[in-house]
Amino acid sequence: MTQLSVAAYDALELAIRRGTRIIVRRRGTDFIVIAERLVLRDRREAIEARHPTTGQPLTLWVDEADSIEVVR
Repeated sequence: MTQLSVAAYDALELAIRRGTRIIVRRRGTDFIVIAERLVLRDRREAIEARHPTTGQPLTLWVDEADSIEVVR
């Protein structure tokens, strides 16, 4: 489970505004996606994203992620 710092939230919000890619690592799997929204669902934070090639929508839970990183 990851705890995001203020700087990490700022970087994630900037990636959402710019439509840049992020890497979410969860249980040994890397998800490289384009983040679209950061939302609260049932008291949990979720990143709504799309796969950059197929456009498939994905919901990634922040509390299940091992790490989140913005691709620069």
